[in-house]
Amino acid sequence: MMMLSAAAPNGGGVPLRGDGEAHPATSFWALTVGSIGVVYGDIGTSPLYAFREAIVAATAGGEVTRAAVFGVLSLIFWALIIIVTLKYVLILLRADNNGEGGTLTLMALAQRALGKSTPILFLLGTISGALFYGDAVITPALSVLSAVEGLKIVTPAFEPYVVPLTVVILVALFAVQSRGTAQVAAFFGPVMLVWFVAIAIAALYQIAAMPSILLALNPWHAISFLATHGVIGLVTLGAVFLAVTGAEALYADLGHFGRRPIQGAWLFLVLPSLVLNYLGQGALVLNNPKAIENPFFLLYPDWALLPVVVLATAATVIASQAVITGAYSLTRQAIQLGLLPRMEIRHTSETQVGQIFMPRVNTLLLIGVLLLVALFRSSSALASAYGIAVTGTMVVTAMMAFLVIWKNWKWSPWAAAALIAPFLVIDLSFLGANMLKVFEGGWMPLALGGLVMMIMYTWRRGSRLLFDKTRKQETSLRGLVAMLEKRPPVHVPGTAVFLTSDPTSAPTALMHSLKHYKVLHEKNVILTVETADTPKVAPDERVQIEQIGENFSCVTLHFGYMETPNVPKALAIARKLGWQFDIMSTSFFLSRRSLRPAAKSGMPRWQDRLFIRLAQSANDATDYFQIPTGRVVEIGTQVTV
Repeated sequence: MMMLSAAAPNGGGVPLRGDGEAHPATSFWALTVGSIGVVYGDIGTSPLYAFREAIVAATAGGEVTRAAVFGVLSLIFWALIIIVTLKYVLILLRADNNGEGGTLTLMALAQRALGKSTPILFLLGTISGALFYGDAVITPALSVLSAVEGLKIVTPAFEPYVVPLTVVILVALFAVQSRGTAQVAAFFGPVMLVWFVAIAIAALYQIAAMPSILLALNPWHAISFLATHGVIGLVTLGAVFLAVTGAEALYADLGHFGRRPIQGAWLFLVLPSLVLNYLGQGALVLNNPKAIENPFFLLYPDWALLPVVVLATAATVIASQAVITGAYSLTRQAIQLGLLPRMEIRHTSETQVGQIFMPRVNTLLLIGVLLLVALFRSSSALASAYGIAVTGTMVVTAMMAFLVIWKNWKWSPWAAAALIAPFLVIDLSFLGANMLKVFEGGWMPLALGGLVMMIMYTWRRGSRLLFDKTRKQETSLRGLVAMLEKRPPVHVPGTAVFLTSDPTSAPTALMHSLKHYKVLHEKNVILTVETADTPKVAPDERVQIEQIGENFSCVTLHFGYMETPNVPKALAIARKLGWQFDIMSTSFFLSRRSLRPAAKSGMPRWQDRLFIRLAQSANDATDYFQIPTGRVVEIGTQVTV
């Protein structure tokens, strides 16, 4: 019932490259603290495992050397500077779509830049979206496991309880999702603020004891290490990437906090705290090579270990919360863009539209996360599976960013390429390094991403074939209206609304209603819901009405790809356009299709069956469009695909 409309309004002519600011009435500092909690949860908890995994890879499990420590620290520092600071914080945050960010937003911007949807753009968008789900499954498992493993440092007696306790925390985390994040989110910012201060302070003693560790920031150490260590250098590069996972959240959460609060939080708190902590871990390992077992927790004195484990667990839960809610938002966007079937969406806040809960997505994520914990059982083993999904997303982001900078920002193709090419080369290098981990667990996010891509492609392809097939069998709407005006049937009071995805053809529900009831309502509305390529649509651009006959009108409702369609509320807006809409005298007619595989189809038989299963699992249109069930009449039809 939805189509992506490239010609839909763009939110009142807001510039394509705007300021990226959100909530103007909210203070800068409140937004900055909020962004510290939501945006930086993932990358902020990377010190728990990133340096440890990188130094183990750099030494191949052998003796810790000064060259290895300095090489790893230099690689981590310059990855944070080039990938996070330059690419995301300073460049991509400016590529907003009416203040919103994210990979699907970038796809919509690139589509608008080209003036049409192309197979390449669709492929890039589905790849980035599909890989995000891999990240959404791995992040909670890896983050919580790495935090709870700190209990082994407190006392080895806790070791048998690490996995069970992790499972309990994760189950509890997913169980409370239905209550909404509003109340919990109020604590996210302050907790993460304490976290970043704590990880910075803990490193100061070690840095003061070995000031020469600051020399590791020299990029020559990174270059020299990669040049002299061959395959080990490439493996190390894959582990170093763990330090920048979560960078995509900077862009995805742009609409929630705005560009300047996100930039301010990164430059003045998050980046300095991360750099200090990594330097402290490096100094500790050089002073005490045995600390490689868990250098993050060993930065702290014994008396502080248990409180730090509790703080780390809280921080990792926050990091997990951010990626879970991100999966909800991405799924809603994918549904609106026609990439996935309709699913139940529950709004958990009366004031914040973006706070939603999706039961089916929540259940699937929980199953995936628990399977990962059961399979890998340690953060070190799970770290091998991490990175591929995020690096793949970053490569796709760089490709689409080139199109946006070239077409939307009006740069010359050579200037746009000169800006993006270095980032793309670095992203591809990290992707190549992470591909070495495919057989150690990296296959998991690739398999999950491939499965999601297949589902998205099947749904889009099947929907298009179904649309084309039914369109050939349908009658022209204007022809039917002209015929009914010449030979009018009996009219009954009230308004009938017929939902359809093709306003040029007579809806199946209308044809069956005439066939069986042989009556026509006094007012008949052919209603089409279209998804714009902007995140939100202004209320005064929500409704378009065209009168096509004495008793018939075509109404088109426009929703942004980040909005959940509410048909009754949108139709109420039509009163300003002269239509006296009264929900109590209006009946909504919907067609409920029963799909069967056709003898000859445009897809393989297995894909036909997958599409039918997806269609059967789709949420009811009545609920999805928030139409009162007492005002709905459903008419069943059988269709072959």
